[in-house]
Amino acid sequence: MRSPLMRRLGLSAVLGLALAVFGLAPSASADPAPAALTFSTDTATVKPGGTVQLSMTLTNNKTYDVLFVYQTIDPTWLTTQRPDLKYSFTGCTLATATGSAPCSGTGPANLGTNYGATIAPGQSRTVTLTLQIAPDSGCNGNIGFYSYYYAEFSDSTNSSGGPVYTPDTRVACA
Repeated sequence: MRSPLMRRLGLSAVLGLALAVFGLAPSASADPAPAALTFSTDTATVKPGGTVQLSMTLTNNKTYDVLFVYQTIDPTWLTTQRPDLKYSFTGCTLATATGSAPCSGTGPANLGTNYGATIAPGQSRTVTLTLQIAPDSGCNGNIGFYSYYYAEFSDSTNSSGGPVYTPDTRVACA
C-alpha cells in the first residue's frame, strides 16, 4: 500500500511531465525583451563647463519592424537633490550609415522620434544627446538619468520597459 506522501509525489511528477510535454512549463531560458534600451557615456567624470555624450541604443529583438517609439528621460532622485549641479541637454544626433544626422527633442519626453524611421528586426539605432555642464555648476556630485520607453511593432503588438538607468557622471573640480 502506498502512503499519502507517495501518491502526492506521483501526482506532482505526472502533472510536471504533462506540463512539459504540452509546453506549459516555464522555460529554462528567458526570451529577450522585444525591444531593449541601453545607455553609455563617453566619460565617467566631467568638469564644470564640460560636456558628456550620452548615447541611447534601442535594439529590436523581435521578428517584426519597430514602427513607433515613445521615450522619456528624467534625472534620478539623487541628481535632483543637488540643486548646485547645473546642466542641460544641448544637442542630439542620430547615428546613420552615412554618418551622424541631427535630431530634436532632447527631453524630458518624446525622445522616441529621435530614432528615426523603422528599425528592422535584429537592428539597433543609437542616438547621442550632448549633456552640457554649466561653468558655475557645483562639484563632487553625480548626474544620472532614468528612462521609460514604449515601442510599437508592425505586427500590431507593443512593448514597454523601464526604468533604464544611465551611467552616473561625476562632476569633479580641480
